[in-house]
Amino acid sequence: MLPPINTPDRQAEAFPVLTPAQIDRLRPYGSIRSVRAAEVLFEPGKSGMSCFVVLSGKLDIAVPGLSGEQVFVTYGPGQFSGEVVLISGARALSRGRVAEPGEFLEIRADELRTMIAKDAELSDFFMRAFLLRRVAMISGGLGNVAVLGSQHSSNTLRLREFLTRNGHPFRYVDLDSDKTSQELLDRFDIKLEDIPVVICSGKSVLRNPTDQKLAECLGFTGHMDEHRVYDVAIVGAGPAGLAAAVYAASEGLDALMIESDYPGGQAGASSKIENYVGFPMGISGQELAGRAVVQAEKFGAQMMVGQKVVKIRCDQRPYQLTLENGGGIDARSIVIATGAQYNKPKVENLGQFEGQGIYYAATAMEAQLCTGEEIVVVGGGNSAGQAAVFLAETVRKVYMLVRGKELSETMSRYLIQRIVENPAIELHFQTELVALAGDSRLNRVTWLNRAKGEESVHEIGHLFVMAGASPRTDWLRGYLALDEQGFILTGRDLDPILDSVPLKWPLSRPPQMLETSLPAVFAVGDIRSGNVKRVASAVGEGSISIHLVHRALAEM
Repeated sequence: MLPPINTPDRQAEAFPVLTPAQIDRLRPYGSIRSVRAAEVLFEPGKSGMSCFVVLSGKLDIAVPGLSGEQVFVTYGPGQFSGEVVLISGARALSRGRVAEPGEFLEIRADELRTMIAKDAELSDFFMRAFLLRRVAMISGGLGNVAVLGSQHSSNTLRLREFLTRNGHPFRYVDLDSDKTSQELLDRFDIKLEDIPVVICSGKSVLRNPTDQKLAECLGFTGHMDEHRVYDVAIVGAGPAGLAAAVYAASEGLDALMIESDYPGGQAGASSKIENYVGFPMGISGQELAGRAVVQAEKFGAQMMVGQKVVKIRCDQRPYQLTLENGGGIDARSIVIATGAQYNKPKVENLGQFEGQGIYYAATAMEAQLCTGEEIVVVGGGNSAGQAAVFLAETVRKVYMLVRGKELSETMSRYLIQRIVENPAIELHFQTELVALAGDSRLNRVTWLNRAKGEESVHEIGHLFVMAGASPRTDWLRGYLALDEQGFILTGRDLDPILDSVPLKWPLSRPPQMLETSLPAVFAVGDIRSGNVKRVASAVGEGSISIHLVHRALAEM
């Protein structure tokens, strides 16, 4: 995580003062604007926000709230406005109101991105300030979104996870404990059956919205130009897809990344990744993904969140991807990085308790729901191990259910050592979940030790599922060659079946490494047959795929 800004040094980095020389370097990118007191320069929820460098006067940045707006910061001469939305092109989270009249240097977002691409020193200066400001807004619950819900609602948890893992600041109001909740419900004419409710920019009221509806309200889905043909469309924003986006954009390709849920994939649900090169103290999957998103957008990659690709049209070039909402994306090449999802235990009523005691991620949000209680973690791989170690810090007991006879085949050695030596973690090998029980939420778990033939029942209300992986390739069946498990075949693995794949290989050359049974369509990360289930390998494949994309584009 980026360091907190509650120290003088971090405060100076988050809200720096430009030198006269630095301001002079910025002048060619903007225009002088005379501003009057109380003039509003941008509003929450609006697109097209500019960056303002204060030459004279003052600028208030106010964040809307349920009980009125709150001034986040006041910028004086030499300081500049803005945060991550200026890089991503998303909608403004705050209101910019002139506190004292004067002159501002207005730099439009596209010109700011041009400056960041050309001036290395100012790029670092602005990017660090923007990131630290976003961290401050998230930690303070300051943003243009409020979620009104219940700890006992699976949809409330879903929406909070969506916002958290997309790095969007929001305020959460627990209607079960907040004394002013009825006043809020009355003010926005909200009925109990409408909960959870999301209030965007103090205006739009969404009643139990889907992730896609929330993404549309916040501008995550971007603007789709039906006449545009991208050099490369990247489907999925896990580590592999994010790496592909960073390298594609940094090398001048017109790149679009499409993600149905939130960046990071399975890795984004990890509380801490400690074996990724360059991070000796470890880094959370969510933070790694968030940094990569900003990095890709800094170089000019576009990102659409909350949009699901449901079909690939491959009988023409450029290829066309069809979205769930009916829209289409044309691209000369495609990188498929949709990853895999955890296998769900074959327990009859599993779906009844999803979000009501059953979770598929182990981040700080899920951890706070089970502090001081007993929990179960299902799985024997690195993700399950990381979850068990992380959760053991705050829960009373972790029962870890592993189907195999040992951990060494599926888990890194450092994690095995931590698990074995942690008195709060109890390992159960050759053990499977067989039954769940509860009323409105999970409160009883039954598992079976296959070796002993013994069942045991436990009064436990929290179950974390992180076992196995199934590829997200249903939308590709009949279009690409898949292996028996549904993973995408690439490169030399296609040799035995090139004449029998859904569409026969049309070129004189063989498929490149990572290339699928369709020319210029590549598969990377956990969705690829024979993949190595590590973040580093996924990032490597994502970056290599762009080198291969260049080759494929040169053939067209």
